[in-house]
Amino acid sequence: MYRITVIPGDGIGPEIVKAAVQVVEATGVPVAWEEVAAGQCAIPQFGQPVPPQALDSIRKNKVALKGPMTNIVGAGFPSPNITLRVELDLYANLRLARTIDGAQSPFADVDLVVVRENTEDVYVGREQMVGDDAAIAIKFITKKGCRRVLRFAFDYAVREKRRKVTVVLKANILKLTDGMFLREAREIAKEYPQIAFEETNVDAQCMDLVRKPRNYDVLVMPNLYGDIVADLAGGLVGSVGLCPGGNFGNGISVFEPAHGSAPKYQGLNKVNPTAMILSAAFMLNHLGEKAAGEKISRAVETVISEAKAVTYDLGGTASTTQMTEAIIQAMG
Repeated sequence: MYRITVIPGDGIGPEIVKAAVQVVEATGVPVAWEEVAAGQCAIPQFGQPVPPQALDSIRKNKVALKGPMTNIVGAGFPSPNITLRVELDLYANLRLARTIDGAQSPFADVDLVVVRENTEDVYVGREQMVGDDAAIAIKFITKKGCRRVLRFAFDYAVREKRRKVTVVLKANILKLTDGMFLREAREIAKEYPQIAFEETNVDAQCMDLVRKPRNYDVLVMPNLYGDIVADLAGGLVGSVGLCPGGNFGNGISVFEPAHGSAPKYQGLNKVNPTAMILSAAFMLNHLGEKAAGEKISRAVETVISEAKAVTYDLGGTASTTQMTEAIIQAMG
């Protein structure tokens, strides 16, 4: 029996998390869900978006399935997603972007993995004012932070039989911060001679991704670039609504969809649950339940390719619950 923390989150989160839980349960894998609140929804009860109870639950269970959480702008609270990643030291974010037959995409046969450092860089929001007329964002990168996410990317490439790792930076300009990341990448790449290694500037990488995405495999980069490139990868396969993701630390993993909480669609039962359901499949694969994870992925692909029970963004008229039911039926 697996004991897994489940965080419904905000906006459309509870609807799509419910869908993912139903699909996981339909596989027959024994799971005891421990539900905790985090996000904007937690503030009225706990006075903060990420209460200690949520962190304690994840630390205890080691695995969590999390819906999207709303970043409360201008309310004095830090981003709940960043808080989770920093407090739990989830140093690697991994986003999968793969084309699915039936989903509108300008490309076929794209299969990208974006590995993003998750706890450093300007993305963590360390800023300060300089007088009244200037502001500074601090780009903070450590050798430890570089090495562990780079090794994570190479280990993933070996484990999943991927062919190449590309490090994405702007080291020609940011010679100290990105330069450190690049130097560590070159050193670690020597330990993995079976994996091809290349390095590129982030601007050139973005251009190449929209010209010839099939030339790339595993991409690894600092935090801010990863946030941008991961969404670009989602666009290449049709939508971030098709992309699962996971955050990984030392013995702790939190799985989540690539998209946000979309509060304007809350309660309408119309959003695409694919990314959340594929994140649950990703979670099962991580737990060693690969047959169950692959069963879910195949069912999702079948439903999307048949286009009979898909949501509006995929050209259909099905509700969230109807598409979820179709995926469960496709699992047999």
